[in-house]
Amino acid sequence: MAEQRQRALSTSGEALYEILALEKGATHDEIKKSYRKLALKYHPDKNPDNPEAAEKFKEINNAHATLTDLSKRNIYDKYGSLGLYVAEQFGEENVNTYFMLSSWWAKGLFALCGLLTGCYLCCCLCCCFNCCCGKCKPKAPEGEQQEFCVSPEDLEEQIKNDMERDGETPITLQPTNVTEKTQLIGDSHRSYRTES
Repeated sequence: MAEQRQRALSTSGEALYEILALEKGATHDEIKKSYRKLALKYHPDKNPDNPEAAEKFKEINNAHATLTDLSKRNIYDKYGSLGLYVAEQFGEENVNTYFMLSSWWAKGLFALCGLLTGCYLCCCLCCCFNCCCGKCKPKAPEGEQQEFCVSPEDLEEQIKNDMERDGETPITLQPTNVTEKTQLIGDSHRSYRTES
């Protein structure tokens, strides 16, 4: 188990080539040829009583699948098995970013910024207060009014006052006659009638 875990976290990128008995940097044709030869040798149908042959056959298939996929092979050659694990977790397009951010210089830069600013929270708050709501906040273009919020109650009161000033009184009550009906006629003519 410890050997398998160590191989899974390898960054050398040589183990899959060793499984196929190849040198690192082998061509696609060499990989295919070696795979066929080893697959025939360790195939479970040819070795029905040998469980080790079945495990070896699985490893050979895994190595072949990884090394024949161009993007996976590039990741494996550059970062090893750890690179393939990162690609599974974060996506193949994020592998380079992960390894860049986990490099010694990126960690050192992060620590240096923390030491110089005193703490990361202070730096974040300073940036937020100055840029979002402080003196560095972007100004609205001249001639435009800034947006502001009005409560719904104030807006209703303003509309009511405007209508009263114009001589119209807003309708605020529902009809009290429950027997009032509305009928639509086919020609989009409406007729209203009340039953008394």
